[in-house]
Amino acid sequence: MKIKLDIVKYRFLFLALSAILLLPGIVAMIYSTITYPTHTPMKVGIDYTGGTTLQYGVKEIISNDKLSDVRQKLEQGGIDNPYLQIININSQQNTDLKSILSIRTKFIEEGSADQDKITNIMSQEFNSPELVQVSSVGPTLGMELFKNSLIAFSLALLGIIAYLTFRFQFDYALSAILGLVHDALFVCGVFSILGLFYDVQIDALFVTAVLTVIGFSVHDTIVVFDRVRENLKYYSKKMTFSEIMNASINQTLARSINTSLTTLITLFALYFLGGVTTRDFVLAMILGIAVGTYSSIFFCSTLVDIWEDKKLSTKTAA
Repeated sequence: MKIKLDIVKYRFLFLALSAILLLPGIVAMIYSTITYPTHTPMKVGIDYTGGTTLQYGVKEIISNDKLSDVRQKLEQGGIDNPYLQIININSQQNTDLKSILSIRTKFIEEGSADQDKITNIMSQEFNSPELVQVSSVGPTLGMELFKNSLIAFSLALLGIIAYLTFRFQFDYALSAILGLVHDALFVCGVFSILGLFYDVQIDALFVTAVLTVIGFSVHDTIVVFDRVRENLKYYSKKMTFSEIMNASINQTLARSINTSLTTLITLFALYFLGGVTTRDFVLAMILGIAVGTYSSIFFCSTLVDIWEDKKLSTKTAA
């Protein structure tokens, strides 16, 4: 078999690259857990903490300076920790509204004094703002959603672990599981950093994105491992395990890149042309699929090769 790309030769370089990718996010998650009032590794939205989102349509483009002024006025008016987001409206839509200002805050009842305060402040800052949407999640329901998300995440991981353990031998299964942890940690770490610097919050869609990424990543890893197992049947006496691993990666490399690239093209279109409400979800998918393709080729395979080398060294020493 002809080997074009020698992955195994630089295996420790790829492991070092993985460490560089993961460490900033891990540090950010530890810092967030210590500093956030919720003690969560990422900034969570109202889906999990409970709260209210009010969206006001205005007939002007809102600048960042104006956004800061509105936030300051809301805080001075007694609104706790308001989270503001600008949603620009497509100019082709048949409406006089130019922007929508989304305001997230603690749980408030519709028609309450706090809602009236927000509406009055908006009326002072903008010309005839229009309240277009109000959505609320109670604290109890938010905690229930958080628990259900953790249960769904745990069940998905346990199912994948059980399947991999049954399908492959232990070292293959363990490397694939570490690959899943690698991908999930990277995505969560990036969103933790975004939460610290850009106030990006996670919601139920984020958990959906991470679960999808895990499924995509393990699918790619299984394709590589299946090819390794097939090649071992025919070339185990002619080639070393490292050579077989390299050949297997090269045989599946084009397929992995093409699959991921076509998916990423669609996701980039959704990110730049889709709605703002799904943008964070799509971003998590983009990050996860990119790092999942990397881990399947350069992380999981090198782990298996390292363990196989250690097993061979142990047998030789014995």
